[in-house]
Amino acid sequence: MKEVKAYVHRGRVADIVHGLEQAGFVHLSVNDVKGLLSASSERERTYSIELGERVTNQVRLEVFCEDAEAAEAVALIRRHGRTGQRIGGWVYVSAVEEAWPIDGG
Repeated sequence: MKEVKAYVHRGRVADIVHGLEQAGFVHLSVNDVKGLLSASSERERTYSIELGERVTNQVRLEVFCEDAEAAEAVALIRRHGRTGQRIGGWVYVSAVEEAWPIDGG
């Protein structure tokens, strides 16, 4: 099993999630984070007291899938996440050693 993790601009996440869902990826999570991506607009920028500098509001998207599906997930994220900037985000792939559902009983 693989974890595909992407840090993308907030304005691109809806298209990414819809693309992944249409391709059958269902194990997704989306979290708001702050990072150092180049902002695509001033609305994405805020000042971080903790870091003492301006940061970009961005989204961390996590997808869990079978090993053979990871390349497709990466391709969908990269296609739908394009911003026109030289670097519009980052995608990482990691191995997941084990995973168990939390059942209701």
